[in-house]
Amino acid sequence: MKIVMLGFVGLFLGAIVGGMVGIGLGMILINIFHTSSFEGYSGMLVFYTFMPLGIIVGALTGAVGLGFLASRSGPA
Repeated sequence: MKIVMLGFVGLFLGAIVGGMVGIGLGMILINIFHTSSFEGYSGMLVFYTFMPLGIIVGALTGAVGLGFLASRSGPA
């Protein structure tokens, strides 16, 4: 039960952190590649592409990472 609960906590926290990292990387990339801001194109690119990808990767990484840490036995 502890593994499942920590997996859910990792999923939630990983999604939050992943979304923030996705927004940050998206903002950096639109500045590097000089993406047009005409009618909010650069904002839509960040929030419809980079943020969901960051959320997915962060959630999976957080859930697997905390689940793995919870499944390890303590020192013998």
